[in-house]
Amino acid sequence: MIKKQLLCCSVVFMLVLLSKLYSYNLVANMETFGTLSHDTLSLAELLQEDISGIRNTPYFASLSFADETLPLGDKQIEKKMLKHLKEYSFAKQRSYLLHHKAMKALPRIAAILRKYGIPEDFKYVPLVESGFTSGTTSRRGASGYWQFMPNTAKAFGLQVDDVIDERQDVEKSTIAAAKYLKSLYGEFNSWTLVAAAFNIGEGNLLRAINRQNEDNYFRLKLNRETGNYLYKLISVKEIIEHPNLHGYRTKKIQLASATTQADSLAHHGRL
Repeated sequence: MIKKQLLCCSVVFMLVLLSKLYSYNLVANMETFGTLSHDTLSLAELLQEDISGIRNTPYFASLSFADETLPLGDKQIEKKMLKHLKEYSFAKQRSYLLHHKAMKALPRIAAILRKYGIPEDFKYVPLVESGFTSGTTSRRGASGYWQFMPNTAKAFGLQVDDVIDERQDVEKSTIAAAKYLKSLYGEFNSWTLVAAAFNIGEGNLLRAINRQNEDNYFRLKLNRETGNYLYKLISVKEIIEHPNLHGYRTKKIQLASATTQADSLAHHGRL
């Protein structure tokens, strides 16, 4: 009788022990599943989470191009802006190439733009258009730092023929770009629309504005390239002007700046 009781107690004890072990494993598995689920959230969900965190911050409200701000409160616009900021972050780019090019080129470009009364934010256009690389030519025939089409380049004073292509000259092409941008502003009276027209052509942009009865760039339905254009310009501006906020290290940028200055002095025979 005693043996039977001991046997029953042993069985009960084993059952309780197995139950505890099963419960522990179940909790552990649920925690692991929760972690995996969080890690594999869709991109849209992650963007939405990020927007809810920064959409009402002073930084997000300050995002602008040529002093024209984004229409805040529109979740689609905010999500699109955040997507492009992420694309240009150090986590995505893993390079300081844009900063190196910016330090080399932007001071010269900005000085010319100021002379013609063009907002300095347009100095970022060549970084987006051509990566500030001479000789870059699109399949449509746009070429040079500012990606001028041949006829537009000629209309604003550049020589483009079989012998000379002044679209590849930084100073001359920037002067032509400043004149073109100024003429576009006289037509559109909005610098964001000017940037869009520079990319798509004034005729195409005017037709889109008239067809949609909408003159706010951020609310216009445009082709993919032009529809992303201002978002790219703002993103490039932000990573250049506020690199630390986007994962770039200031010390490495300063090192690139010192190297660029040394190269410039050596080129002019001062080292």
